[in-house]
Amino acid sequence: MLTVIAGILMLGVLIFVHELGHFCVAKLSGVKVLKFSLGFGPRLLSRQWGETEYMICAIPLGGYVQMLGEGGGEEGETASGELPPEEKSRSFADQPVSRRTAIIAAGPFMNLALPFLILPIAFLVGVQLPAFLDQSPSAGYVVEGSVAAEAGFQAGDRIVAVNQDPTPTWTAANRALIGHTGSPLRFTVVRGEEELTLPLQPEESALEGLQSIGILPPQEPVIGALAPGMPAQEAGIEVGDRIVAIGDSPIQSWYDLKRVIQIAGGKPQIFTVERQGEALQYEIKPVREETNGADFLIGIAPSQETTFKRFGPVEAIRAGAERSMELIQLTLVFIQKMVAGHVSTKNIGGPITVVQIAGQAAQTDLASILSVLAFLSIQLGILNLLPIPILDGGHLFFNFYELVFRRPLSLRTREIAQQVGLMLILLLMVLAFYNDIMRLFLGGQ
Repeated sequence: MLTVIAGILMLGVLIFVHELGHFCVAKLSGVKVLKFSLGFGPRLLSRQWGETEYMICAIPLGGYVQMLGEGGGEEGETASGELPPEEKSRSFADQPVSRRTAIIAAGPFMNLALPFLILPIAFLVGVQLPAFLDQSPSAGYVVEGSVAAEAGFQAGDRIVAVNQDPTPTWTAANRALIGHTGSPLRFTVVRGEEELTLPLQPEESALEGLQSIGILPPQEPVIGALAPGMPAQEAGIEVGDRIVAIGDSPIQSWYDLKRVIQIAGGKPQIFTVERQGEALQYEIKPVREETNGADFLIGIAPSQETTFKRFGPVEAIRAGAERSMELIQLTLVFIQKMVAGHVSTKNIGGPITVVQIAGQAAQTDLASILSVLAFLSIQLGILNLLPIPILDGGHLFFNFYELVFRRPLSLRTREIAQQVGLMLILLLMVLAFYNDIMRLFLGGQ
């Protein structure tokens, strides 16, 4: 429940920022704002300040700013439906097309600008980053049956280029992979003293980086967490222990553990661990967990090596701007690849996923909260700029037509376009909710 409340609050911040953009530019342009609402549906809270009614409504999945001249039946209209002369100049519909465009564009612009303001704060207070991201992209493990395994990757391979883009770090390799998603990939790898070229064509999206194609980073067999009540904890294993052998099988990396444990099945095994330079042995009998694909488990998690980085003011601004641009690029690439059919629509998430992500981040540290806010804000801003009627991008398209042809689209054409746009959005929402439900209740990918 706490996760849901925290997620809704974070989503509310993004909606508020978006609507605040419309509101501020409308006010600066002299347009009368009738309502400023967070949410849709029945009013929960309402307060009249000046000429504007401020509301919080029951359905927290959006918001709106209603201006004079948008829709019929507004206060101030005469019996004939016309605005009096003193109000007409403050009507949104009677503003020049350039001013209307600025008001419409201000909402998405605020969402796109927000990360440039909050991410520097995250870098200023300090962020925890996986240590391997700044290291050379060497394969610690290649998942059996993955596209990387089928392409011939082996544990220990060091990736030096993707489609001739140099990859000195995991971050650079992920960025190159994302940029070439949907296209044939050619990895230049170093194996021992030999340099090889391995072609690869991912069947699905590679937007999650090297891990999504089956290449995992090196991971030492050091225990970072223990599940309460599971065999490892009950046997006496402690956080920080390094597993060096299971029975007669030596353990070189974390990825050896699953293979050896599954081969042994549910039989008790002697686990040899190293603790502060001392070798200790424990007998552990794995248990079968049907919820984890009927795997045998002992209840351990790896120690995730991270690096804490705190930036100075200038470096924080630079890093925040670079990360903001990366997130914008990632979102644009995702949309481009999805339209081209290179990315499965299963990757589309709806409000449930958004609330989950935001809620989980809201219960961590400030840097994580700001990072997730930035990511979601960019997605909201770009989504609203798509040229789909009823979205801001659709209204901007209508204004662009008016600027070019010196006349607005006919009322009938706009009505049809709005109906088509509404249908598209409804279909997208149905798909997003379906994906959310599959992930949440049925374990869909």
